Amino acid sequence: MVVVTAYGVPAVAVWAALGAILGVLPLARLALVLTAAYAACYGLVEVTDRLGGRIRLRPPGTRWQVPQEMVTGVSRRRRILVWGSVLGPGFMTRNPYAGFGLLPIAVAAAGSVRSAAALAAAAGLAHGTARALALLRDARPGRAAAPDPMRLLLTSMRWRLVDGVVLLVTAVAALAGCVRLLT
Repeated sequence: MVVVTAYGVPAVAVWAALGAILGVLPLARLALVLTAAYAACYGLVEVTDRLGGRIRLRPPGTRWQVPQEMVTGVSRRRRILVWGSVLGPGFMTRNPYAGFGLLPIAVAAAGSVRSAAALAAAAGLAHGTARALALLRDARPGRAAAPDPMRLLLTSMRWRLVDGVVLLVTAVAALAGCVRLLT
């Protein structure tokens, strides 16, 4: 529970603050159009790439990870808090899924401060909790020290395909929202 809290609380706080800031700005209509465009573009790339396509488009993000100096020689509790604060929100670390980059745009499309903050807090909670649960899964006693590289690759490919399909569904929904705004 400590790990989930260490990841979840900072993620909710950072995302809720982002949602409140984006909710104040008059970006909802533009963000809805950007949601449709981003989701369609990355969704098509993710799906077609997994199905043998030749288009390569990296999801937006960073390659930064938690520096060793921040966690070497510190207590287990402090290490968990540092990792949770940095990895939980997801902005300062590598994320290979294009769907993550869509989340701030979707938050900006929420339309009101309350809706944007609530949507952002939910995204933060989901992301931080998922990262914590993955860490707990990987740290289980008896778990192999080095996972099978082929299995990791296949799992990543499957999740990127799912990411692409979800992005395409999101693109259709956002496009429907854009059409509704025009009528």
